[in-house]
Order: sequence, then C-alpha cells, then structure tokens
Amino acid sequence: MLKTRIIPTLLYRDYGLVKGVGFDSWRHVGSLMQSIKVYNMRNVDELIIVDIKATGDGRTPDCGWVNDFADDCFMPLTVGGGVISPDHVGKLLDVGADKVAMNTAAYEDPGLVRKVAAKYGSQCAVVSIDFRRNADGSLEVVTHSGRNPRGTDLAEFARIAEDSGAGEILLTSVDLDGTMKGYDLEAIKVVSDAVSIPVIASGGAGCYDHMLDAIRQGGATAVAAASIFHFTEQTPAEARAHLRKAGIPVRRD
Repeated sequence: MLKTRIIPTLLYRDYGLVKGVGFDSWRHVGSLMQSIKVYNMRNVDELIIVDIKATGDGRTPDCGWVNDFADDCFMPLTVGGGVISPDHVGKLLDVGADKVAMNTAAYEDPGLVRKVAAKYGSQCAVVSIDFRRNADGSLEVVTHSGRNPRGTDLAEFARIAEDSGAGEILLTSVDLDGTMKGYDLEAIKVVSDAVSIPVIASGGAGCYDHMLDAIRQGGATAVAAASIFHFTEQTPAEARAHLRKAGIPVRRD
C-alpha cells in the first residue's frame, strides 16, 4: 500500500521565504537554506519549493539558484515557478529537482505537460492547480498566482491534466491558503473522484486532524502545508505519528 506523504511547502520571492494568506499579504518567514537543513534533520517525506514571482515577472526558472540549494536537500524535491517549456524541466532535473510543478503554463498549454511526460516521464510532471470557490459554490481554476479566474471547472481541468500525462496534482485552495482553518474537503473529494492519479491537498492546514480529514474525507493521497510548520510548534514527525495512530499508512521515522 502506498504511504501517505506529508509535504512542507516553501514559497520563495526575491529576499527569502514568505508566507501569506489567500496568496497575498506576504510575510517573511526566514532563510531557504536554513529551512531545508531543518527539514533534512526532521526527515520529511518530500519538499515543495516554489518561486512565486517568476511567472508574474516573466522569468524562467533560475537553475543556478536551484543548484545551490538542491545539493543540501536530502529528500525528494519538487520545484516550481516560471516553467514554460520541456527544456526548463530538463534543466531543473539536471540540477537536482526530482519533480517539476507546472501551473499557469500547464493551463494555457496542456501540450506542455504531454511533452514533459513523454520526454521525462509522468512521475516528474506535477500539475499545480489553484482554485477559488465562487459565491454559487462552483469551483473555478485560477492562474497567475491566483489573480486570473479562468472560467474553467476544477474537476474538468483536473481530468485534462491527467489526460495530458500529469503524474500527480497539487491542489491549492486560494481562499483557505494561510488561514489554518482546514482544507476544502469538498474540492479535494471532487478532484480525487475525477482522476486516478495522486492528489496532494494544499491550502488551509492548521492541525493534524485537518490532514486526517483531507485523507479520509477528501481522498487525498498526500497533504502539503506551510503555515502550520512556520507559525506553530507542530511538526511533520508529529503529523506522521498522528496519522499512524489513526490507521493511515505513513513512512516510518
């Protein structure tokens, strides 16, 4: 049986790591390298690092920057931000990324995901989907760091991502991001039911029970979190222990 993963997320912009609420109000939360070393010591399952300004600035991935920290990252590493071509994916894999997250470009050109999967394998092609819940309850895909609503149904795009060759989906609620009020369980369930590939729940974790809910009620195969690890004393190891106690298969410490 596949183990459920607990994945810290690190968001980088200009001067270091940041964390906000609803993809806004960014607050500096420390050094990237220091955080990587802490997570090395805590033996986390995986790590996600995203350059949140790259797409907005029209920049491509900074492979030199990734190369600098990847050498010190002793856990599977997903890198995102500014990826718009298969060559970008290849270069990121060359400097130490294990997987590459594609967001805006994956929406605007699903063929990109298809090309990446064909050239490098679906296992490294992560489609990152951000969404908002509209007033009528519908779930709409947004891009460009949550700024651009696309008028596309969440489940519909998740199926497109899978059909294009994505190996997994990183699903983030913009509305709940940074609030620590819990994941959008309905949205996770909708996507988990729509696809057969792993779904990583993201946006809203504030306690270990939120993670358990995302897995049991939402059907997530992994949970990503940031604020809970930046702003509380809760840890990935304690989260694993909580899930293990609840009967969820997780990796041994």
